[in-house]
Amino acid sequence: MDFSLQLYSARNAQPLTEVLSGLAKMGYTQVEGFGGVYEDPNALRQMLDANGLSMPSGHFGIDELEADTARYIELAKYLGITHIFAPFLAPSERPQTEADWISFAHRLAQVGTKVQAAGLSFGWHNHDFEFQCEYNGRTPMEIILTEAPEIDWEADIAWIIRGGHDPISWIERYGSRITAVHVKDIAATGECADEDGWADVGFGIVQWGQILSDLQEKSRACVYVMEHDNPSDFARFAQRSLNSLKMLEGV
Repeated sequence: MDFSLQLYSARNAQPLTEVLSGLAKMGYTQVEGFGGVYEDPNALRQMLDANGLSMPSGHFGIDELEADTARYIELAKYLGITHIFAPFLAPSERPQTEADWISFAHRLAQVGTKVQAAGLSFGWHNHDFEFQCEYNGRTPMEIILTEAPEIDWEADIAWIIRGGHDPISWIERYGSRITAVHVKDIAATGECADEDGWADVGFGIVQWGQILSDLQEKSRACVYVMEHDNPSDFARFAQRSLNSLKMLEGV
């Protein structure tokens, strides 16, 4: 299995050229893009090629995609991205009613139709807020998956847990929608306070052995993306997390 890394984790570890060369030396073969790294597509593509890295997935804001879908499709294709994910809603932009969440799901579906027509896949990337409330028995994540049945899901396992849910049950119910996964870990209570309570993969409380097994058996996941939202030492996180995943995979 190839493992990717979300470059948001390295946002404080610039310059990007050194981040990418370091990841390649560690054994990574893929990375996942986000807003800041797309500023100079030509330079980014050259850096990826020079380090033997591919970018099969990338994050793009839903507002950006709605405003100029064609532009971001062209950018994705140039960088080799085949899986586009909308990743986040700021608190002020989050729906507050069931009807608003249904409307948001339809927005995702409309973007998805355009992206899919161009030969790429499109989906939503979750945080915890999609799991923390219910409307008539449905969480916002259920509303998204139900009301936008043609889009994919990049399942961020640790955020599901922080949202108060069991990721195994979500994999069992919606595994057919999962095409990518964010692989990250949660520190034990009271640990890693300077890293917002996140841990290097394999050094926290998330049962990644069982979860990986379930994902491989019950989902369509083909991109596994390492992430840490606030590592105090990016290189340490990237190397230890990759080592952990390779041991779990028996590589």
